[in-house]
Amino acid sequence: MNEFTWVFLAALVLMTGVELWLSLRQGRYVDAHRDSVPEAFKEQVELAAHQKAASYSVAKGKLNRIDNILGFILLLVWTLGGGLALLSGAWQSLGLSETITGIVFILSFFIIGSLLDLPMSWYKTFVLEDKFGFNNNTMPLFLADIAKQTVLVIVIGAPLIWAALALMDGTGEYWWLYLWAAWMGFSLLMMWAYPAFIAPLFNKFTPLEDEQLKARVESLLARCGFKSQGIYVMDGSRRSGHGNAYFTGLGNNKRIVFFDTLLKTLNEDQIEAVLAHELGHFRRKHVVKNMMMMAVLSLIGLAILGWAAGQTWFFTGLGVDTETNAMALILFMLVIPVFSFFLHPMMTALSRKYEYEADAYAASVSNSDDLISALVALYQENASTLTPDPLVSAIYDSHPPATLRVAHLQAGQ
Repeated sequence: MNEFTWVFLAALVLMTGVELWLSLRQGRYVDAHRDSVPEAFKEQVELAAHQKAASYSVAKGKLNRIDNILGFILLLVWTLGGGLALLSGAWQSLGLSETITGIVFILSFFIIGSLLDLPMSWYKTFVLEDKFGFNNNTMPLFLADIAKQTVLVIVIGAPLIWAALALMDGTGEYWWLYLWAAWMGFSLLMMWAYPAFIAPLFNKFTPLEDEQLKARVESLLARCGFKSQGIYVMDGSRRSGHGNAYFTGLGNNKRIVFFDTLLKTLNEDQIEAVLAHELGHFRRKHVVKNMMMMAVLSLIGLAILGWAAGQTWFFTGLGVDTETNAMALILFMLVIPVFSFFLHPMMTALSRKYEYEADAYAASVSNSDDLISALVALYQENASTLTPDPLVSAIYDSHPPATLRVAHLQAGQ
């Protein structure tokens, strides 16, 4: 143990303590407001639906606190507990080349991590979500998803890890700059490839068949100057009762996607308003801005890794003696969330700003009342609480609270 060990432990304890405190605060606040629907929603939301959302929020909070504590323990086991050192030593004992050893070490770390997450994932799906009527998943589908995800980790991860290790080993002092450029290229490739090649492995996407709705959507796209590769319906109901809509892809491969659950929940006017909101993110260049921000943050992160990977204290402070590039990558991925946790308020504040801008754009090209009614319907459908704790919302929520979103939309009428 060295000074960095104590810095890491202090940051980890502080992060976990703040997370648990905020979660408990959220539960108390939601519980205290469960017996009264907020004034702005009294005419649209029944008390029973409001109370269901409160119970769902509280239940998710309890599960998240367990997950936080388990994550705290697991991180210590991997680092100071010697887990990474043991895993690395096991692969090194086989006498494989340094590159192959690094690849299988990193892949096995991710696969083991996924296996350790299985009980919590199963409980959330088949107990929590089922209790509140959202789960449509089956055990065969659940296991098939895990198998597909594992294959993807290996098929995509192996060459990506090989490229990263090769750049770290063969491009000199500024390897982190080359690795950043490669990562940006890979990220753009995945944005283009995901909707066409990866997403269909997990869900079925069919062209929108409702001709009347399709005509309205195409008219909206034309007004907004948005060209897409198609309008699709995703069979989200195979796994969950939650509804959503989004656009995905890059360049000529952009596509509009509606969850089938959303089409059953909203009418045509509301669907148009929701899509107008999503297009607002496109027209206000939020996607590009987020990509630029992620590029800057990843560059800073890799620059820090480039410096830390050359410091013995970075490895020994986290419980390992093996100073390899593969170990540096894993250690950095494990500890960076601990130190970046305190950037959350800034990131979520920016995200909420974007949501307001997208709402304002939607109101300018569609009907704001339709967007308000759609938001209320989706809050009810997804059992999202209408009364989050203001402080917790300011730190965690990427979307503004329902009351503030509706107030902003009504103020702009």
